[in-house]
Amino acid sequence: MAAESTTASAPVRPGNATLTVLLLASTLGVMGGATIAPVIEVIRQALGVGGTAAGLILTSHSLAIAVTSPLAGRATDRFGPRLPLAAGLVVYGLGGGAGMVTDSFPALLASRLVLGVGAAAVFTCSTAALLGLYRGEARDKVMGWRTAATTAGGFLYPLAAGALGNHSWHAPFAVYLVGLPLGAAVLLALPRAAPGGESGREATGRRGGVVRLLRERPLLLGLCGLWVATTGLMMVLAVSLPRRLDQLGVHDTLVVAVYGTVLGSGAAALVGLGYAKLTARFGYAALMRCAAASWTAALVLFAVAGHPVPLLLVPVLTGIGSGIAMPTLTVLVDHAAPAGQRGTAVSLQATALFGGQFASPLVFGPLIDATSVATGALVAAAGTTGILIALFRLREPDRPTGTTAAEDGDSGRASAGRRI
Repeated sequence: MAAESTTASAPVRPGNATLTVLLLASTLGVMGGATIAPVIEVIRQALGVGGTAAGLILTSHSLAIAVTSPLAGRATDRFGPRLPLAAGLVVYGLGGGAGMVTDSFPALLASRLVLGVGAAAVFTCSTAALLGLYRGEARDKVMGWRTAATTAGGFLYPLAAGALGNHSWHAPFAVYLVGLPLGAAVLLALPRAAPGGESGREATGRRGGVVRLLRERPLLLGLCGLWVATTGLMMVLAVSLPRRLDQLGVHDTLVVAVYGTVLGSGAAALVGLGYAKLTARFGYAALMRCAAASWTAALVLFAVAGHPVPLLLVPVLTGIGSGIAMPTLTVLVDHAAPAGQRGTAVSLQATALFGGQFASPLVFGPLIDATSVATGALVAAAGTTGILIALFRLREPDRPTGTTAAEDGDSGRASAGRRI
């Protein structure tokens, strides 16, 4: 049977059901660890493990995502996003839900790695599908909605897990089971033809290995490096904010949750909802510089603030930067890669994002332990300042014309006809 991406078909025009399912899937892609974060201390005590082992329960899926994302990207380029995304959602649901019946640390850790494999497919395939189905202002709009959906998941799923955690530490893992019905919905809602405006022969002709892609597209390599750096640097705030609040006398876990989750998610969601207007007015390059400036200000304020009230601005600034950077870097990655390798390019983004997330505590943990939280934040601020300076070399990409992949392809063919 021929692969879905090689099937010649009529132009694909996404409907509301397709967009809804893809946005719902986007709420899951980056939620592997945050979902059970509220009950991680209960899990640690129940399994009788130390802090390092408990940390692995939260981060091991990130390593699995970083390693397996290129495989998900190749599958997306080969078959289109529909089947790999559906399979990834099922693996996500089963791997995450396995914690409901797991009573040992090795088994739980293994299930978290399985979860990471599913999350790699969910993140890569849902992103590639959105990029392939929309163009121009419509793509900016749905990528902003995707950011809002992701941040909403970052707020709602941990709250649901925290409520379920009052019954037992196993109960929060039921949240992951949402992947199972979503997998079925993907099969029903997503078009069978691979989006993107290329025929299967054209896409196949452009495919190649990851190393070849990065060699031929140096901008893509730079963007992946930017993902690693920004994720690694901003994890300093995510990991250290509760500790910093404790140093300033804030011990109420609800207040800590407001600082760490609610404010940042709210700011990022608001930016996401207005993202299309922001890009139309300022452009991608200027927005990325704003994001880097917001991160730098957040890290400096985090390091020097001596009272909890000024620290309220830290998650707001962080959320603004993340709300800008998530859709902008994703669109720039798509611009930097050929359509026939969109899945591979997006998978490299996932590898960079989650690789930086996994490595950050390994890099900054010893530094902070040897010095202080403030010193670690100032070092990270120096890093984001370097990123801000480097971003002045970033050029504004050309914008596609159509609102969907099919319309963009039609307008491209019409333009070619006029040139001839």
